[in-house]
Amino acid sequence: VMTLPLYKNETDTEDEFHVLPKENELGEPIVGQDGTLSWSPGGRYLAIQHLAGNHFEIISIADLGDPQEGKIVVGRIAQATPSRFNSRQPYWGLARSDNAIKSLERKLSVIRGEEDLDSSDTADEPGSTTLYFLSDRDVQTDVSSPWGTRGPFPHWSKDSSLYGLPLTTHNSDILLGRFSGGGTMEISAEAMLVVDQAMEEKRTLDPKNESSSTEAASGEGNEKVKFPMDVEIDFGEQGLSFARRAYRIANVPKMKYIGLLSQTPDGSFALVSKGSSGIQMEIYTAESYPSDRFDHTSISFPRLLAYDVSTTRSYASLIRADGTIQVIQNKISSIVTACKDSSFGVANSEQVAFSVWPALEYKQMYNDAWRMLRDYFYDKEMHQVPWEDIHARYLPLVERCTKREDLDDILSQMAAELSALHVFVYGGEYSTPFKGERMLSSMHKPASLGAFLQRNIEWKGYVVKEIALCDPDYNLIEDKQMYSPLSDQVLQLSGQNGLEVGDVIVGVNGESAFRVPDIHMLLRGKAGQSVRLDVLRLSSGKVQSDSSGAKKAHPEPVLVVPIDQEAAFDLRYNAWEWKTRQKAKALAKEAGFSVGYIHLRSMSQEDADAFARSFFEDYDKEAMILDVRHNSGGSIDSWIASFLERKAWYFFEGRIGKTRGVDIDWNQQYAFRGHIVVLIDEKTSSDGEGISRAISELGIGVLIGKRTWGGGIWLSSDNNLVDGGIATAPEYGVFNDKWGWGMGIEAQGVEPDIEVDNNPREVYDGHDAQLERAIKKLKNWLKDEPIPDPLAPAKKPDMSLKDEQCFNR
Repeated sequence: VMTLPLYKNETDTEDEFHVLPKENELGEPIVGQDGTLSWSPGGRYLAIQHLAGNHFEIISIADLGDPQEGKIVVGRIAQATPSRFNSRQPYWGLARSDNAIKSLERKLSVIRGEEDLDSSDTADEPGSTTLYFLSDRDVQTDVSSPWGTRGPFPHWSKDSSLYGLPLTTHNSDILLGRFSGGGTMEISAEAMLVVDQAMEEKRTLDPKNESSSTEAASGEGNEKVKFPMDVEIDFGEQGLSFARRAYRIANVPKMKYIGLLSQTPDGSFALVSKGSSGIQMEIYTAESYPSDRFDHTSISFPRLLAYDVSTTRSYASLIRADGTIQVIQNKISSIVTACKDSSFGVANSEQVAFSVWPALEYKQMYNDAWRMLRDYFYDKEMHQVPWEDIHARYLPLVERCTKREDLDDILSQMAAELSALHVFVYGGEYSTPFKGERMLSSMHKPASLGAFLQRNIEWKGYVVKEIALCDPDYNLIEDKQMYSPLSDQVLQLSGQNGLEVGDVIVGVNGESAFRVPDIHMLLRGKAGQSVRLDVLRLSSGKVQSDSSGAKKAHPEPVLVVPIDQEAAFDLRYNAWEWKTRQKAKALAKEAGFSVGYIHLRSMSQEDADAFARSFFEDYDKEAMILDVRHNSGGSIDSWIASFLERKAWYFFEGRIGKTRGVDIDWNQQYAFRGHIVVLIDEKTSSDGEGISRAISELGIGVLIGKRTWGGGIWLSSDNNLVDGGIATAPEYGVFNDKWGWGMGIEAQGVEPDIEVDNNPREVYDGHDAQLERAIKKLKNWLKDEPIPDPLAPAKKPDMSLKDEQCFNR
């Protein structure tokens, strides 16, 4: 299954490929790239995992005709799971009772005289009688109420359970794929014992068959390769009756499963889960039939990258993060061994080599990028751009590419013809001096001390001009260090004093810092390693003066651990954010009101955490500044908007009286009652623009700053090229009745209500005109529309029984 080949479309009638209908027989869509596919062992049926119209994952089964007839005949596409839950990871397998039923049928045939004791079963094996899948049907929240700090929301864990869907019905001649659990199979145990006893009596009466039957049982010389034959699936009438035959596998607990690797004929399972300790293989070994219980073993497998089974379910493959490929028999014992022993079943890839002709590869990647833009772009008309002409226009340039960077230039120009801002070209295999060797690369990267240093001739060293200072109440955020390696917060943990502005670093690991053009040359490859600095503590220590009054100091050793450049960037950014927050609160205090400040550098999971860290502590302030300047986008605008849209519509007060946070609050919990200003600039992009537009459109607040970037078509960035690079395709257009396509964002940007530009020189000098304008706006706003504390009625109800009431009664 693939996207359509170059210059093909779905109306072509050639037999080279077949395009399935865009809906299953219940009208649920089976289009889009969010699907996975699994062929039945016999090749007749295709299980399709796809999104239903309500966004739940469902499974449909397409009947594509008997493969032995040599052609595809598209039959029914039946829905195999309801669209009320997520159902995923379809696996064609056998029911636990299937072997017992087949054995019982053969024994009955022998007893009836239809078969001899020494006859072997030559019938084709059923390829599959049961479709197994994972489903999250136990909808249970782990949050009991909305009371508590940070306004707890109902949270539904990603636990799922294992289900089986019989592919035949009780009315079928084949009673395979039946439910085996809850003790149901024990009903047949007595009958099976009677049959076994009858078989034993037959052997006793006919001893000449003993040796031949034993020989047949041994399988010597009788081995036969059998092609799996798919059972005829009884879909029943159109509707969900077929889907509702499914049953939950007994004694397999719900867990955070992410995949189903294997199911063996004896009813054992190998599932993949993801818990707090990482990826694990969950092995459920079936006890002897007819027991429905399993022996459960968890095996840690943190470096598992991918897994699969062959179509006939004979073999399984495991791919580790280091590229090792293990190909093993699809048996529980083999899977357990492979998990524990990374050398077991390893495919020899040392002699595997690929002959790559760069010119042809560049052409292939150009064709693929063009084709995937055609197939992924949200507008089938490609913004009225003649897309086939565009392909022909840039193709001659591809033939002149001599390196991967050249191809990037051409892909950028080709994609830019669409005039859509969410088109990015990046990644791929580039020639580097270190050939991808991380150690060599890291050895040449200069580490950082998390401070601004200035070369000083007088002291023959580097003066500390500024140390990045961050929020003092956090040691780590997202498990990342918050402070400069030179700060007191870090060095005091090892019994040392931090450096201060004015101190001088004169040496690094015994070498003079003044003998190199830049001190960072002595810090190459030192990130995360202990480094000795020789420091003149002119500010943080005691300094003597000579007769002329000049300062005198002796170098003091300080052991520090430098950070890498990425961490240094985060440190500087966090320091700017902390400084801006403090400035906002100070300016608001001077203006006579209270304010909360939230900065979101993007709109990802980490920024949801950042929102929580800042919003809840200040939800009761008179005003709030949401700063999305420099915001690089993401997808959490609906979360942020839903919190800011909350309205306080009644209030609580107990007997203590008006004690904020103890006896007085409001419903909806943590609703913000004050005024909101959003700061935007020309670097506010993507979902940063989305939340800005939402706050403006929903009447939540006022926008101040500069017009934003202008990217309003959403994307998933998964149309990768063969070398891992990508030319992203904007996939999901947005619209409403007022703005039409693009929401007034795409190729336009969000216009602020109050336009204010930040002069770079003033910013360098410590001024923030946009922030200062926000404070001025909020001050005037609060003057016109103050936010009073809720005022309870003067008297509480008088519920006493009066004399006249008693008399009237």
